[in-house]
Amino acid sequence: MTQAPEIPVATRRRHDREIVALAVPAFGALVAEPLFVMADSAIVGHLGTAQLAGLGVASALLTTAVSVFVFLAYATTAAVARRVGAGDRQGAIRQGMDGIWLALLLGIAVIAVVLPSASRIVDLFGASPTAAPYATAYLRISALGIPPMLMVLAATGVLRGLQDTRTPLYVAVAGFLANAALNASLVYGAGLGIAGSAWGTVIAQCGMAAVYLTVVVRGARRHGASLWPDAAGIRASAQAGVPLLVRTLSLRAILMIATAVAARLGDADMAAHQIILSLWSLLAFALDAIAIAGQAIIGRYLGADDTQGAREACRRMVQWGIATGFVLGLLVVAARPLFLPLFTGDPVVRDAALPALLMVALSQPVCGIVFVLDGVLMGAGDGPYLAWAMLLTLAVFVPAALLVPALGGGLTALWAAMTLMMTVRMATLWWRSRSGRWLVTGATR
Repeated sequence: MTQAPEIPVATRRRHDREIVALAVPAFGALVAEPLFVMADSAIVGHLGTAQLAGLGVASALLTTAVSVFVFLAYATTAAVARRVGAGDRQGAIRQGMDGIWLALLLGIAVIAVVLPSASRIVDLFGASPTAAPYATAYLRISALGIPPMLMVLAATGVLRGLQDTRTPLYVAVAGFLANAALNASLVYGAGLGIAGSAWGTVIAQCGMAAVYLTVVVRGARRHGASLWPDAAGIRASAQAGVPLLVRTLSLRAILMIATAVAARLGDADMAAHQIILSLWSLLAFALDAIAIAGQAIIGRYLGADDTQGAREACRRMVQWGIATGFVLGLLVVAARPLFLPLFTGDPVVRDAALPALLMVALSQPVCGIVFVLDGVLMGAGDGPYLAWAMLLTLAVFVPAALLVPALGGGLTALWAAMTLMMTVRMATLWWRSRSGRWLVTGATR
């Protein structure tokens, strides 16, 4: 960001209200998502160890698939918000429908791949002979829920772009409750075992997609937007999503490499790494909520040709990101005596985790800047830059991570490499934000 005068108090407060109004419900919806897997695990876990192991493999595959296609939410949010800023509500919903149609097509393509090859995919991920049949059964049934799952992502992006994060929160909470009730009744009441858990999740996802579609269709009819697929619009949505897909895959590669390196450090370090990674992911939800607000707000300002408003909102959100990062870091330090015993009673694992945990705490202000600027640039539709920046970050991280076991480093050294990764991301995003090249105005980028 280029130098600018101090934001007036009234303007700052207006930005604060907008950020809170969008970020708080977004945080609730983000937290609700992993509860689906937790509910499934709690219910299936009582069936037996093999069933729980099978669920673990299948749910990991499904979670990866959803995270890969998260660009459906991000790209749609930015595109819809621009149209809203330009005063074109009809075009905004039409743009959102293109994203939903793209999600449906991608979901059908995933089903076509997963159904005939589910057993081979499970074997590829190293499931044991006892767990593999359960993983395959769960994966085949749950694959039927991928189209509605992806449609939920796209529809969430539509509502975020329309500056509505409350509806996704309500739908996420209702979906979690329905999923838990369906799982319990189908697994035990109907005696379907792990298949009942899969069917419960599919039904819950279909219900969530139906609610979202009802909301979007009502909006389309109110503003006279067409609901039919438009080839050019779907193609444009896909083109906007490709750079974000590259970004997401690069980030997933970083996390997978970090886990692979931790596994080479020994069982204690691997166990400690899993604990810390779980905490890191939880902290990310709080910061990602501000990023989601950034996507919606920045897209709207740029659609309205208000570059000054976009700059001021960006500056204020960065301040929010830094402050939130400091608070989260302090909470990690303060809670460490209570946090680690929740996950392990092994003193060796605790000793390995503690210094790495402090590294995570120190890095939170950096993470705050990264998440916020990532959201700002997504809202600006600056996907190609985000893709190249993430590839550069991956290129820096890989040798740093691989040097950890080669030089005899431990888990703390690995998380130092993770902190380096976030610092590189911060540098690339900060440079871009200061350059002003992301400030491209108009209803479309």
